[in-house]
Amino acid sequence: MPIQATEIAKEVDLLYAFLIVSSLVSFVILIGGMTWFLVKYKRTSVDQKSAYITHNNFAEFLWSFIPLLILLGIFYWGMVIFEKLRVPPEEVAAEIHVTAEQWAWTYTYANGKEFYSAGEDPLIVPAGKPTKLILTSKDVIHSFFVPAFRAKQDAVPGKFTQLWFEPKEPGEFIVFCTEYCGTKHSGMMIKIKAIPADDYAAWFHAEKKGAETPADKGKTLFAQKACASCHSLDGSRIVGPSMKGLFGNSRKFADGSSANADENYLRESILVSSAKIVEGYPPAMPVFQGQLSDEEVNNLIEYIKTIK
Repeated sequence: MPIQATEIAKEVDLLYAFLIVSSLVSFVILIGGMTWFLVKYKRTSVDQKSAYITHNNFAEFLWSFIPLLILLGIFYWGMVIFEKLRVPPEEVAAEIHVTAEQWAWTYTYANGKEFYSAGEDPLIVPAGKPTKLILTSKDVIHSFFVPAFRAKQDAVPGKFTQLWFEPKEPGEFIVFCTEYCGTKHSGMMIKIKAIPADDYAAWFHAEKKGAETPADKGKTLFAQKACASCHSLDGSRIVGPSMKGLFGNSRKFADGSSANADENYLRESILVSSAKIVEGYPPAMPVFQGQLSDEEVNNLIEYIKTIK
């Protein structure tokens, strides 16, 4: 197995080891029992007949109920680990946008620094601190897999997915694309470089680009598109819902449904505003699909995140 570079990798490996051992034990019991019966009760003559054997309700119950309990336990164990893998902590030390394309990765930091990598530039993250990746793709489905973290997530065109991890120690870790994406699929290997948290903070602020951050670009675009004429920034009610405290909170819609205001909700609301109408507000927002690039949409979302 690859090294266990995160705490959760230990839990994944423990579950995997349990599955291997329990499968081996089940195999020995089942196949061993069948073999023993074949040998012990082998017919010794052509006219030999087996005695009539009645069934045993208690034995039949046990050999069904015990495996059921084991499988339910495995299901619950796996569900707990899956939730840990998929749900990032509320506070993360780094949030990085990762965009896949044939056949490279682009990572954009909150300070505006952007790296285009087909294998050269590592994805720099803090060691001992949680990092959250927001993944998307420009073309086909790709998959971001870090064996040392036991973490994998697809990058899907037209939507956002997320992946988080917390390297225990500084080091370099290989990233594979594990969704076949074309002729150079196997060449989409990059490295994650985990550095001490203090060194990461110094590196991050040394690379800060001021007004060139995605959030600042989004703020400029928000003003250019006159979004503030319908959406207030201070919580006051005007034509549309306020942007204050929007990200991460639940939204109730006119059709009675509700959703969490995450990146995918914001993307859909910007591009196709009529998809989900917030309860109590008219469907007045124009459709921006085809008018904004993916980068512009991402910048708007990053700006909305900052409006607390």
